[in-house]
Amino acid sequence: MTLKELGFQDCFLEQQPGGPPDGFRIARVMTVNKDRYLVRNELGDVPAEVTGNIMFGAESKLDYPGTGDWVLVQYMDGETFGIIHEILPRKNVLKRKVAGKGVAYQLIATNIETAFVVQALDGNFNVPRLERYLTMVTDGKIEPVILLSKNDLATEEQVDDCVGAAAELDERMTVIAFSNVTGDGLDRVLGLVKPGCTYCLLGSSGVGKTSLINRLAPDKHLLTQEVREKDGKGRHATTRRELFLLDNGGLIIDTPGMRELGHIGVEEGISETFADILELAEECRFSDCTHTSEPGCEVLAAMKDGTLSTRRHENYLKLKKESDHHSRTLLEKRRKDKAFGKMIKGVMKHHKKR
Repeated sequence: MTLKELGFQDCFLEQQPGGPPDGFRIARVMTVNKDRYLVRNELGDVPAEVTGNIMFGAESKLDYPGTGDWVLVQYMDGETFGIIHEILPRKNVLKRKVAGKGVAYQLIATNIETAFVVQALDGNFNVPRLERYLTMVTDGKIEPVILLSKNDLATEEQVDDCVGAAAELDERMTVIAFSNVTGDGLDRVLGLVKPGCTYCLLGSSGVGKTSLINRLAPDKHLLTQEVREKDGKGRHATTRRELFLLDNGGLIIDTPGMRELGHIGVEEGISETFADILELAEECRFSDCTHTSEPGCEVLAAMKDGTLSTRRHENYLKLKKESDHHSRTLLEKRRKDKAFGKMIKGVMKHHKKR
């Protein structure tokens, strides 16, 4: 296997045009499981860990290797173990706010061409949640595709309604309904997967992400679990982020289901996902219009005449408020950390003088 078959592109060597330094090899991070990594190059897979420089120099989880990263590895013990010394420049990053009240980021995956956002047609379909996923994906400068699974459990009318509702979010976006059970629509999904390109599966637990990989790459035999009968909610089968090579040469990252999907500072993602609202906002009477009560607001006018739904307007305001709040909180935290660091340096300098 070549690095190109693993998705390598020349842009990943922008900072090292002469190639890797002596004693180092380029590899791709295939699996991340807490602080354990599996990296792959032309010779195969080896377990790996990061250097102390990466560990102690990291300011956040985003500074650690993620699934999909290209890294410089020093191979040890007869090339049975690797030490990750450096992360090559990333083409893009898929991240989210960590669960809970904190304002830190969680790294999901990197260097992705397309993100497949999966929702199920058995009651899981939810437009506001879909908008949250699309905001995260477009903010990462990644092309989104919506996959609606389990169409064997819905009527033809229900499938058409959900496909139509998803397509309304962005007329340029591809929406495919499929079934892992009957195989309906799988040929269309596979038709989107190109050799040497990297894709990512996103969605709640139980929507069929891992089952889809099993259909696209039958030799993987990945573990899946049925949804709970009492509430129809999925149970985690995937517990780590893992990159798989499919039979047609494409690469796909499976991710654990996300129960909470928060955002920090995703202005670009919101602008892309709610482009229709932003276009209306340009015609508002006031440049600082909040689109809540101001006279001459074109967004409110569109709601009144029915061209913009109340639900979409409310979800836009909610995501905007959440993103702005977390951005301010994160900025304040960084200011406090910087001030604390200056104080420590000042104290140490004073003690040295004494």
